[in-house]
Amino acid sequence: MPPREWNATSYERVSGPQEQWGRDVLDRLELDGDERVLDAGCGTGRVTAALLERLPRGELIAVDGSAAMVEQAQERFGDRVHVFQADLVELELEQPVDAILSTATFHWISDHDRLFAQLHKALKPGGRLVAQCGAHGNVANVAEAAARVKHPALEGWAGPWNFATTKETATRLTGAGFKDVWTWSQEWPVSPEDPHEFLATVVLGAHLDRLPPQDRDAYVDAVIAELDQPVVVEYVRLNMLARS
Repeated sequence: MPPREWNATSYERVSGPQEQWGRDVLDRLELDGDERVLDAGCGTGRVTAALLERLPRGELIAVDGSAAMVEQAQERFGDRVHVFQADLVELELEQPVDAILSTATFHWISDHDRLFAQLHKALKPGGRLVAQCGAHGNVANVAEAAARVKHPALEGWAGPWNFATTKETATRLTGAGFKDVWTWSQEWPVSPEDPHEFLATVVLGAHLDRLPPQDRDAYVDAVIAELDQPVVVEYVRLNMLARS
């Protein structure tokens, strides 16, 4: 599936959980401070900023498939970070990197075999991949609620996500040439302060892209009505560590 466009302004407001996950993942990436690092799926740059602090003598590259996200990140960093728009399955870097960090991104990409092959190609020999995305079972309660809310524009649509299992991901990483592969899942429920904006922006955005604008708010409200109250989004995170 092609990269989808995002409401970057809303994402910046509601993506506190994504930043928390990203900082947790970043803690697993040991850095000396002079490395060349890729943030694969940087969003508006909240986690990128934390990564930049870890690279006082290094070089940071940040890419995202969304033009709106890239614009926000470019405004945030200026010339301190090389930020550009790219589809990760078509990523080409002029020089390989020492490490790749990615959070909350890979589950938006349908072809993980191709994704991991491109990431392996982007790494120096022995380079590290430290990543997290949605795992099998991620946001299952919202997906089930959304399936109960019918709309003609969504009939026959399989949905936007690729929530892989830990075993599938380990096999794909190994097949792409990665070594020392470690994958595990982690339950991380989120209680959003503003369920409507959170679901509309972070979870159901791809659903809303298919709906007429006048139907979108009502659709989100209908999904919320199908969920237990107060709303808890049942996130399950897929963590991965590997070397090229």
